[in-house]
Amino acid sequence: MRYAENTEVSVARSKAEIEETITRFGADQFASGFDAKMANAVVQFGIKGRVIRFILPLPGDDDPAVKFKVSPYSHKRVERSLEEIPAAREKASRQKWRALAIAIKAKLAAVEAEITTFDEEFLAHIVVPGTNQTVGKHILPESAQLMDRHGPPPSLLTFQGNG
Repeated sequence: MRYAENTEVSVARSKAEIEETITRFGADQFASGFDAKMANAVVQFGIKGRVIRFILPLPGDDDPAVKFKVSPYSHKRVERSLEEIPAAREKASRQKWRALAIAIKAKLAAVEAEITTFDEEFLAHIVVPGTNQTVGKHILPESAQLMDRHGPPPSLLTFQGNG
């Protein structure tokens, strides 16, 4: 079962909760929007001298959470009818927005509790000035190559320094 899979909390309420959360933690800018063509929503905010951007993939008609349901009789996945798809898409959207709201709240709570730093927690989502791209878009391809080249550490407890 996915987190908040059966939530009744509206997308609008989750967006408002995100805005309330980031404002409470010191954000001085907030924007959200969507691109139906790209099937993405975006949440962006300014906080601690950084611009943070989350891209939220929106569920489309081919998304398994929208396209299929579990049959109450056989417990197998069956394709939804065309009439059922809009409600299933809305349900999947509510789930994704709830998950984003809790992720942002958890990251900020970890920073507040000094478990991690702001930059460590949000690194992949920081917008690089002058590029309009996130740090993650810049470094994740290289990071994957580095991991492929060197493999995992010999032990989960093997580390050097602070990370």
